[in-house]
Amino acid sequence: MNGTKMTHEEVMQILPHRPPMLLVGEVDALTPMQSIETRFFVDPAMDLFRGHFPGDPVFPGALSVECMAQAIDIMVMTAPAYQGMTPLFLGMNDIRFKRKILPGETLDCRAVLLTEREEKRIITCKAAGYVNGELAVSGEITVAMR
Repeated sequence: MNGTKMTHEEVMQILPHRPPMLLVGEVDALTPMQSIETRFFVDPAMDLFRGHFPGDPVFPGALSVECMAQAIDIMVMTAPAYQGMTPLFLGMNDIRFKRKILPGETLDCRAVLLTEREEKRIITCKAAGYVNGELAVSGEITVAMR
């Protein structure tokens, strides 16, 4: 996939999220309203691993879905029609978890546009997260731009 790359600082200029809820590190490839590839390093120092789970830490599935959703947010928010708007998570479909995501691993998220309902500003994308090229999570995510 070709397209624009973004540093962590550039990601922070687009997304309203901030640590500990900022779950996109860099953008490896971006074509607004078409596709995106992002990376997020799952830092073993994240406080959430104290409770999820003690002695057997695992990155929460809900946060892996949030990683994909934030990638989609960037893909949409960089399109001229949606610049300056706030993405709202509307829903998810057919989410599948294929492997654990462990502290110290990098989650590579990819998303492509499936549908855009321009009149309602609702976008649905197909997304997947990979660790070392192995599928970890996948599904469809819908956002509304307001």
